[in-house]
Amino acid sequence: MNKQKPVRGSTPQPDHIMLTINGDARNTMTVTWRTCTEVTTGYVLYRKKDTAEWLRCNAEDHVFESDIDESRIFSAHIGGLQAGTKYEYTCGSDTDRSCVFSFETEPENCTKFSFVCVSDQQCGEPFAKPDYSRFNKFLRDVLAKHPDVRFIYTGGDNTDCGQHEQQWNGMFSGCEGIIESIPYMMTMGNHDNRGYRIYREHDSEGRFYAEPATFFNEQFKGAYACNGPEGWTPENYTFDYGNCHFTVYGVNEPELVNAWSAKDLRACDKTWKIASYHFPICYSIPEGSNYDAYPMMMECMEMNDILFSGHEHNFARSFPRRNEQLFDRPSEGTVHYMLGNANGHPPGSRSLWKVWHAAFNPQEEYRFFYTVVEVDGNKMTLTAYFDDGRIVDRCIIDKDRDEIQPYAVAPVYSQTRLVYKGSDIGLAACQTPAVNRDGIWYVPASVIAHYIGADVQTEKGTITVSMYGTTATFTENSTEYTVDGTQHSHCAPVVRLHRAQLYVPADDFCKAFNMKWCHAVRNNFLSIEKESEDKPVPAQP
Repeated sequence: MNKQKPVRGSTPQPDHIMLTINGDARNTMTVTWRTCTEVTTGYVLYRKKDTAEWLRCNAEDHVFESDIDESRIFSAHIGGLQAGTKYEYTCGSDTDRSCVFSFETEPENCTKFSFVCVSDQQCGEPFAKPDYSRFNKFLRDVLAKHPDVRFIYTGGDNTDCGQHEQQWNGMFSGCEGIIESIPYMMTMGNHDNRGYRIYREHDSEGRFYAEPATFFNEQFKGAYACNGPEGWTPENYTFDYGNCHFTVYGVNEPELVNAWSAKDLRACDKTWKIASYHFPICYSIPEGSNYDAYPMMMECMEMNDILFSGHEHNFARSFPRRNEQLFDRPSEGTVHYMLGNANGHPPGSRSLWKVWHAAFNPQEEYRFFYTVVEVDGNKMTLTAYFDDGRIVDRCIIDKDRDEIQPYAVAPVYSQTRLVYKGSDIGLAACQTPAVNRDGIWYVPASVIAHYIGADVQTEKGTITVSMYGTTATFTENSTEYTVDGTQHSHCAPVVRLHRAQLYVPADDFCKAFNMKWCHAVRNNFLSIEKESEDKPVPAQP
């Protein structure tokens, strides 16, 4: 390949130096770095801190050909280390080497430690040389305030457009001086998986999402454990630290990932099962959706104690959730924890407190956000901060007492509530609840449609609803309804119930608009979901 070296291109001098946990953290550490392809060998020299003798660990290498560069990536898997010990190291070749950095191995019988979580730190500007200097300063400040954290765990969107190497070059610049000395455990987000067929400033063309995530997988196959489903690593991987098992989920192939993870978690005997998946299941934006993953990955996700996510650039913590229902105690479900954003990017869409949220902050201030997780045996404390020091949320999950503090009780309704995309329809439906008649759930079609923002036309005995590009007509006492002019059969006739509203069987109403619904039995709300994130607004004639 004969390409002119780009800005921040590879050179003989090692860069992109990163520590990762890829094996037993008590006695191994992985160091990865990048050079130009002219450098063909690399190794790490390491020693116990404050000792004289350097030991050598030869590195594996592979060539990474990107859209703008060709480089060589080295991975040194240092073994035989002593637990709970500080080491110094330097990496590179005989002629070009890094300065000396340090790391510390996991102590023996470690049940008390902390780590820091960040998410959505992506930055795309300026185009040729993304500027992550604000993130770098933020991360340095976080580690200065919390010097004992053992690693950094991300929730995804580490870059703005990860199928293009200049974006990763920017990210590494934002981590320089940091991840050489503390393991950086990345989750892949949709932006990390995104690319353009023609990538230009202001007018890129042909957006796509890679399946598998080629740039992520090729760059980091030596950094993270390739213990995920075959062909989909390391965008999916696991690692252990102390009494915790961590699962990192990619955003591709949910059915395959579910089978792999469920098998892995069934065999896991760690006290805590912690996972990350970039898209939130308990989302907060009004138009959000989770049905592109939650049904397929419900089994594995709900085998975890806590699931971290990002994507929406705001903070939320859910009640323990299992099988669409909300509970109070940690043994009863998975806590879904949204990590806000770590680069001062307020959410692009107004966010809302949803029925599944025990705690929430829209994070519409121009602030950076992070969470420190402290594990202490059977107790875990999660403290969410703004960069100015304000505590956004603090909760303690206590397995021995089977409780979460601050105490919060998930809602249980006496009359079945209607919930659309996690939001209680509220005033619109306070006197028109969902109704179960002879085992069939009915919903007030026009009330729901009005709430969503659909166009609703009513005549005596009929309603016509237009939303999400579909028009359906429902008629009182009829066992037939039409969708875009095509006739379908109801499972039961349309009936007139509360406030003289026409009630349609929930099955048929949702089928008409390609929606899904479920009844959360414990909480007594009927929840409707639509995978589309469109925002229906009727046209003004």
